[in-house]
Amino acid sequence: MLKLDNHLSGRHFLHIPGPSPVPSRVLRSISYQTIDHRGPEFGVFGLQVLEGIKKIFQTKQPVMIYSASGTGSWEGALVNVLNPGDHVLFYETGHFANLWRTLGQRLGLNVEVVGKPGQDTWRWGVDAAVIEERLMKDTQHAIKAVCVVHNETSTGVTSNIAAVRKAIDAANHPALLIVDSVSGLGSADYRHDDWGVDVTVSGSQKGLMLPPGIGFNALSARAIEVSKTNKSFKSYWAWDEILESNKTGYWPTTPSTNLMYGLHEAMDMMMTEGLETIFARHQRLAAACRHAVDAWGLENQSQDQDCCSPVLTCIKVPEGMDADKLRKHALEKFNLSLGTGLGKIKGKAFRIGHLGDCNELSLMAALSGVEMSLGAMGYKPKASGVVAAQEFLK
Repeated sequence: MLKLDNHLSGRHFLHIPGPSPVPSRVLRSISYQTIDHRGPEFGVFGLQVLEGIKKIFQTKQPVMIYSASGTGSWEGALVNVLNPGDHVLFYETGHFANLWRTLGQRLGLNVEVVGKPGQDTWRWGVDAAVIEERLMKDTQHAIKAVCVVHNETSTGVTSNIAAVRKAIDAANHPALLIVDSVSGLGSADYRHDDWGVDVTVSGSQKGLMLPPGIGFNALSARAIEVSKTNKSFKSYWAWDEILESNKTGYWPTTPSTNLMYGLHEAMDMMMTEGLETIFARHQRLAAACRHAVDAWGLENQSQDQDCCSPVLTCIKVPEGMDADKLRKHALEKFNLSLGTGLGKIKGKAFRIGHLGDCNELSLMAALSGVEMSLGAMGYKPKASGVVAAQEFLK
């Protein structure tokens, strides 16, 4: 049992960009008695989960469900369609794009990184024109895949994946499109089939409102065909055995049975609310948060208004302020958890998550905690961000 030095009354306000708050319904379902993962009851349940997750990815193609984090699913995506030495184009949008690229290097891939020319690429979404221009120059088709992040959790930027597919097609290039939507799936509109994605990577702990522990690879028919001749060493991540076993609702290894109970419950909640309603709710909360940031006189890390994330808002603190001291004050004084700045913006920015099981009053509580913490740090906002958000939401 986790023991704390002191008890803070009331609820804890978890507003990091994931893990997101887990609804009571989901927690209760995870507590159900574990059943035999080789028994007939589980086979029926497994088929239900496998069919339901397709709706979340908006795909008719298979979705791999791993007992893993999103990092594991990164690896699963790469080792099934790429071989050591393959030339892969990664687009840098922030810390997680960089971590994924590093993982690719450790797997022996020949990694090339591109970004927005002449700009701090951590403040913009993917510029599809940069990808198209690079692929046009690759007349020998040496580049085997393009890897991009849909929603960059470290910066609060959401990229246009449909535009990336259009750029690859315009270059008449055969490169696979591999997309990380770990923090985007279930909160920001994502269309695996319509956007022509070959492999989508995601995880359970963000928009799906689950604890960490489940990872996903959504596939295309082309990705499956490429995987059949892939030479990378793999066992646990291999799609072929999982695809075969999934036909009857089972897995070749032991699945995360109780987390899958939670996934089933979370998907039921999401389908009841409706994906379009969920996406609209997230856009509304994000817009309210940005109104607060503007009123405070602070700067959004995202400089592209068309790419501001509905999942989280990354906020730059004033010169001389330590963002982590602000976060420490918010936690100790108001029981509010805010996301830290990552990589090169650590200490210079903090993040407010407004994803998953979040509504207007949850966000208003977080904004109140931030505003009071800013005051405690000696910062005098231009105006009340709380009032600005209220005016937008009412």
